[in-house]
This record gives sequence, C-alpha cells and structure tokens, in this order.
Amino acid sequence: MTAQLVVSRAYSVPVRMRLSYEPADPYVIRAVFLAPSDERVEWVLGRDLLADGLKGSAGDGDVRIWSAVGSGDRAMYIVLASRAATALLEVPVQDIRAFLQSTEALVPRGAESGHIDWDVELVCLLSQR
Repeated sequence: MTAQLVVSRAYSVPVRMRLSYEPADPYVIRAVFLAPSDERVEWVLGRDLLADGLKGSAGDGDVRIWSAVGSGDRAMYIVLASRAATALLEVPVQDIRAFLQSTEALVPRGAESGHIDWDVELVCLLSQR
C-alpha cells in the first residue's frame, strides 16, 4: 500500500508500506517502509494496537495511532518515533482494515496464544541467559 510521509501541513511524500503477518508470531505485524531513496525501514507493531487505532487513539511512546479528523473513514495516522527521528504517516483506513481482516482469518483475535510454540519460546528465553 502507499502511505504518505507527512513533512508539513502542505507537503507529504508517498512511501511504499508493506505489512506482513506470521501466525507463528500472532501478536505482531511487521511494517516495512520503502522511502523514495530506496532506504528500507522496518518496524514491529502490535496487531491489537493497529486494530485499536481504527477505533480511536491508541498507543504511547514509540508508536501512536489515531483516526484522521476530517477525513471521515478514509485515513489514519501512525507516528513512529526513535532516538534518531520521528515519522508521521497517513495511511488508508480501508487497506489497514482489509489487512487486519486477513490476519484474523488466519488467527482470530483472542486465540493468539494457541498459535505460539511455547517450547521453542522457552528454549529461546533460556538460551539468552
């Protein structure tokens, strides 16, 4: 999908945004942004956070999401903040909604824990000691 990187009230830059979802990591959505310079930036977003952003303001800290006032049901904003920079993105609501529906067809909300291989997770945790 195409998002708009908001630079100012009057100027934005189109940015390609690719979302991916793996049922083995059911709480997470990976977002890859391809800037016009072909720089690739990846963020990990909570699936519930993205879904909550469709209904109202969600998140704090590094990721915040809310519906665009005055744009009806067409757009939402995502703020991604790091120590290096902050980006404000305007994204099409219908694309986010369709993507989330496809993830829920794979793993319904509330059923995520049944898709995690807890033995593998435990091995990973113990190996980090």
